[in-house]
Amino acid sequence: MSSQIAHVVKRNGAVVPFNRDRITNAIYRAAVAVGGRDRAIAEKLADQVVAILESSCSTENRIPTVEEIQDIVEKVLIENGHARTAKAYILYRQERAMRRRRRESGETQRDSENIPYRKLWEVLNWAIDHNVHNVFRLNERIAKGEFADIVRESDLAYEKDVAQAARTILERRATVRIVIIAGPSSSGKTTTTAKLEAHLKEAGLNLVVLNVDNYFFDLDVHPKDEYGDYDFETPQALDLALINAHLERLIAGEAVAIPYYNFKTGRREDSRVTMKIEPDDIILIDSLHGLYAGMTQSIPHEQKFKLYIETLLQMKGPDNKYIRFTDLRLMRRMVRDARERAYDPRQTLEHWHYVRSSELRHIIPYANTTDYIINGATPYELPIMRARLCAHFAEWVKLYKDDPNRVDAYLRAERVHNLLQAIIPVDDDADIPATSHVREFIGGSAYDLH
Repeated sequence: MSSQIAHVVKRNGAVVPFNRDRITNAIYRAAVAVGGRDRAIAEKLADQVVAILESSCSTENRIPTVEEIQDIVEKVLIENGHARTAKAYILYRQERAMRRRRRESGETQRDSENIPYRKLWEVLNWAIDHNVHNVFRLNERIAKGEFADIVRESDLAYEKDVAQAARTILERRATVRIVIIAGPSSSGKTTTTAKLEAHLKEAGLNLVVLNVDNYFFDLDVHPKDEYGDYDFETPQALDLALINAHLERLIAGEAVAIPYYNFKTGRREDSRVTMKIEPDDIILIDSLHGLYAGMTQSIPHEQKFKLYIETLLQMKGPDNKYIRFTDLRLMRRMVRDARERAYDPRQTLEHWHYVRSSELRHIIPYANTTDYIINGATPYELPIMRARLCAHFAEWVKLYKDDPNRVDAYLRAERVHNLLQAIIPVDDDADIPATSHVREFIGGSAYDLH
């Protein structure tokens, strides 16, 4: 359906092309959040929003604003009897507005707000003891030829963390039936899962992996972000009801036909494998959204052990502010996706806004509900990333500086570029062992990560 509306005014005053699909996607995402999956309804509601806009703007000969469009969306949802969808839309809108106000005021939301202070103090204490608590100290050690020492010290701290997590699980061996390893994108879940599995197997526990990626909905009912990209980062992209039903049956000793999700076709296919666990087996779930309540809500609390991994880097950058966890993970994902999927790092940067949005809504708030937290950050990856990515970030700062549609990408690019510029680069990664979880991103891992 074509529209008479050609442009829209953004909150920063920029005039950009009007895109009707963004209205449809926003309505559909809100519907998905409350269990809806009918995109045709979202299309019809978007038509109503556009009709009201055209009627209003044509008589007044003006360009509508983003705020005005969102107000009309709320009105149309409520008038058509979609109160629950309207509520989800309103809450999401308020959440975005709150983040925008914090950003404009210079206040930043740190992921550390959801991490127990004791854990952060432990990591900071380690950083101070090893003289890597700011980029200048890190540079001093690199300049002295101590890069290999930093690698060894960092990996030892991480390995001790994983071993302690395993011991904590074993203390609850009598009741735990599911071990959940969760964390935001590129925090190091895959390698951590492999290492933890090795510890538990050595103690006599048999772990059976349930790959929740096979529970994605078909792509044609997938939510999209504001740019029209399919959003695999939200828990609503998964069939949570089916996951819960299968977990209940597995713990009860039943055999379950596990579906298979074909990422090439974007469709969930009939079962390729039957899964059954024995009384002494433990189900292992490695998932972005393992802590999301809806993922395992049917399973009693005492039967679950929830482990969270995050890049808890306690190092100050050149601006004397702590380096953001999300920036480290962004760089990791850029390097990994470029290497494994031939994915342009610039696309990763453009995509990160809804990766981050989903983290802030569905992952990070639950960090303080876990049974154990592992620090997945290493100081030595920064000089490695400096060598690989700094030139790219310099280009992106120029590319996005005056693009009103890519403000988020510009702010991230500028911040990370300023950080990387201040770090001595290390081109040769030979000192990083194949067993390091950083190899999950830069390549050369000793583990099967697929």
